[in-house]
Amino acid sequence: MITMVQFTLILLIFLAVFAFAMIVRLILNRLNIRHLRNFGHSIPEDFEGFIDGKTLIRMRDYTVETSRISSIENVTGDMIVISLVLSGFFVWLSNQISALDLHIVISGTLFFLSCSLIMGTVEIPFDLYRNFVIEKKFSFSTLTMKLWLSDLFKSVLISLILLGSFLSILLSLIHFFPKTWWVWAWIFFICFQLLIMWLYPVVIAPLFNTFEPIENEELKTRISSVAQRSGITVSGLFRMDAGKRSRHSNAYFTGIGKTKRIVLFDTLLDTHTTEEIVAVLSHELGHWKMGHIKKQLILSMGVSLAALYLAYLLVNNHLLYSTFGFEGTSVYIGLFLLTIIVRPLAFFLTPLTSMLSRHFEQQADDYAFTLLGNTSPLVNALKQLAKENLSNLHPHPLYAWFYYSHPPLVERIERLKRTSRNK
Repeated sequence: MITMVQFTLILLIFLAVFAFAMIVRLILNRLNIRHLRNFGHSIPEDFEGFIDGKTLIRMRDYTVETSRISSIENVTGDMIVISLVLSGFFVWLSNQISALDLHIVISGTLFFLSCSLIMGTVEIPFDLYRNFVIEKKFSFSTLTMKLWLSDLFKSVLISLILLGSFLSILLSLIHFFPKTWWVWAWIFFICFQLLIMWLYPVVIAPLFNTFEPIENEELKTRISSVAQRSGITVSGLFRMDAGKRSRHSNAYFTGIGKTKRIVLFDTLLDTHTTEEIVAVLSHELGHWKMGHIKKQLILSMGVSLAALYLAYLLVNNHLLYSTFGFEGTSVYIGLFLLTIIVRPLAFFLTPLTSMLSRHFEQQADDYAFTLLGNTSPLVNALKQLAKENLSNLHPHPLYAWFYYSHPPLVERIERLKRTSRNK
């Protein structure tokens, strides 16, 4: 039998913050959709002659539909979390696992993995709808049900292995070093993060996609020349078969140390000129040259250290447990409850991370201009990517300020043009 939690003042404050975050998210999505409906019929000056009215309508409709399903998914996820908290489900689950009389490390890992599977299950119907309804409707998705199921199986398995390994070591550190575990956990977190960054390009990514060396000699020569001028050494330049899942285009820089590599989607290679591809990669090289990856890692280290120390201070507080209906204290339950509490609070930090990311993107754009001496190839690439991916050309300013990790496209292109004119 599941016991309902008691509505204490602290729980009511938590629910109020949680509800406020959910309402703000809904308002921002609504503002963005309304803004797009009001202004989405107007072709920006920089896109005149490049896109027509029909394409603009598809851009608008695609953004509206993807925003709507994301909004529904977020609300559904929030309501399920709140329902599980208020119904006392987590208390019941904890009691069931405790009854097995397992070691605390095993019990804690099992509890976290069970909760992760429950939360992850909620995303499945939305992912199906997004891939097989919306993405098919707009001629993006090339995904088959067989491949989707294969991806799901691999993703769940990899997540369970990585999360299970992480949790078991973290809980072991807490068990053996009750006074200083937060320091050892921080060191372990950093090492684990670096290990994943190193392994991802050569172990995890190949489980989902095929990576083949680029055969276009002209492109290889151009990219190698740009990389050399940047003073960056990469272990390879690869073509990824992204087209077997989607017609969306992209490119990325991944890995650390000897696993650093440049990856180009086959859809990008098939639809963009050599100059545009080199411009996109010059931008990516800018992130490495300007130390953005290192800065993000350092910031992550600082935040994680503060979070772990705060967790250390709170995890044995009886009020934390009683607020959510638990009797007694258990470190892994405390850590889980803290993740629940942090969820709405972290949402309001989104603008800070977004602003930092946009600043980094502008610096990477500037670096691409420094390498190439011209912004036209990058401008052309961004316009082509926007057309291919049906990007939103008319985001609401408040929505863009809150969420966008990149400057809004029209503003970004205008800035690139000003940079070129003022050289």
